[in-house]
Amino acid sequence: MANDVQESLPAEVAELAKSGALMVDVREQQEWDAGHISGAVHLPLSELPNRWKELPDADCTIFICRSGGRSQAAAEAFAAAGRSGCINLVSGVQGWVQASLPFDGTVV
Repeated sequence: MANDVQESLPAEVAELAKSGALMVDVREQQEWDAGHISGAVHLPLSELPNRWKELPDADCTIFICRSGGRSQAAAEAFAAAGRSGCINLVSGVQGWVQASLPFDGTVV
């Protein structure tokens, strides 16, 4: 784990989201279209290098993917760029759904 990147479980992320944390889903378009966490912003990992400045500054930014791998890479990239408060949802949307947290659609 890169320095300045925390790993959190779904219940912790749900609480952070209630407190106004920015949630960024880095899955690809077809995954997002099939289902996503309500309130998350979609920015595919493949587009992140060119579009990261579109994301608002936030005290806490949570990165989300299917299982936690791509989101870890995104969180590390943001931390390396000097952004603080980067968090990886370690179990991704799979863990989110398994924890019975609100999800719009299905996990692909």
